[in-house]
Amino acid sequence: MTAFDGADSQVGTRPTLSELTGVFARIGCLSFGGPAGQIGMMHRSLVEEKRWISEERFLHALNYCMLLPGPEAQQLATYIGWLVGGIRGGIIAGLLFILPGLFVMIGLSAAYAIWQETAWLDGLFFGLKAAVLVIVVEAVIRLGRKTLKTGFLRGIAAFAFVALFFFGLPFPLVVLGAGIAGFVAARMGDKPDLPLAQSADLPEKRRPLRAVASLLLWIAVWQAPLLLLWALSAPESLAAMFSFFSRMALVTFGGAYAVLAYVAQVAVEDHGWLRAGEMVDGLALAETTPGPLVLVLSFVGFLVGFREASGLGVIAGGALGAVLVAWATFVPSFIFIFAGAPFIERLRGNAVMSAALSAITAAVVGVILNLALWFGLHVLFAEVVKLPIVPSLGLTVSSPVLSSIDLAAVALFILSAFLLFRFRLGLVPVLLFCAFAGLALRLSGLV
Repeated sequence: MTAFDGADSQVGTRPTLSELTGVFARIGCLSFGGPAGQIGMMHRSLVEEKRWISEERFLHALNYCMLLPGPEAQQLATYIGWLVGGIRGGIIAGLLFILPGLFVMIGLSAAYAIWQETAWLDGLFFGLKAAVLVIVVEAVIRLGRKTLKTGFLRGIAAFAFVALFFFGLPFPLVVLGAGIAGFVAARMGDKPDLPLAQSADLPEKRRPLRAVASLLLWIAVWQAPLLLLWALSAPESLAAMFSFFSRMALVTFGGAYAVLAYVAQVAVEDHGWLRAGEMVDGLALAETTPGPLVLVLSFVGFLVGFREASGLGVIAGGALGAVLVAWATFVPSFIFIFAGAPFIERLRGNAVMSAALSAITAAVVGVILNLALWFGLHVLFAEVVKLPIVPSLGLTVSSPVLSSIDLAAVALFILSAFLLFRFRLGLVPVLLFCAFAGLALRLSGLV
């Protein structure tokens, strides 16, 4: 029995690998806007349009991915690919979510390393941000309607939003707290009405020895480049960089922003891989490329390879550094899914654990709402400041400077919302329209 055989009856037919490849290639090329936009895009494409997976299975997978270190959207793509296409489907979906952005990042990093300038990117991607904001808002509305069915779950979502937006708590801590609250509530008898899977719908139990052997194999694949670097006597900085980002892959809870300051400190002050300010430029590049925002780390790898492995040619050395960092960062995500997803799927038949995961789903709605509001403030206003509410408790709120409103961004946001909600246009036409509209506005000097 494949993973897809346990899917709910309301979903459509199982996709072929070629169909899966085509859909995830499109998602990978259009996955702008960070995790909220990417999750919203996958939900729209895979749950509502293609109907490859049910709402419950999508949210169950998302709950697990939100608890993992690393890029949750890429892990979700891998999980869904595994559900509908097995190991091959998971590898295809996960890779296609990364590769378009990685190729673009390598190209932009090369341009940056040669010319040391990124301002020309603003015009090209100005309109995309407004369209992605609509996708994020749509994701919040859809997920909220379908998951927040009780007062308890609505309270969990509200708690998650307040904890993140006002107190700035780490979102893994918030999500974990929600899971514990759901578990405790279920143990006390407050079990939500959940569509639990029957035993016939669950994957076969994995033999412990086979699971351990599979885990060790994937770990060996993950660390194989390090052995190759040592065997080829590559520059010591490349091996040190690969080791550092391998460790970071296991603790990158909260996405790129959560680890950016620490990575910048190590890269600039401890190792001298980057100059001050270059990490910020790298983040600007990553924000204008599809794929996970944590691809900013490949920018660091490119500059290290560009400067330290120039014997291969500066561009080839930079590309090697970027690929090494991407390998160290993203391979663990495949390990987490292929090793853990079969066990997580079996939890669908456990009422108490499903209740805990249902609470996590509610918290995820609050997380995405926080991301949507943060993203919206920074898209529609040029200046956003932190205002203290209760300084003694560290309670602050992000507030826009009203005079800094970007009327062109507001207009594109309203227009893209009209096209998406009123005319039901697909994601591709809306994104392309806004991208070209933003570029035209920038070139005309109106923004």
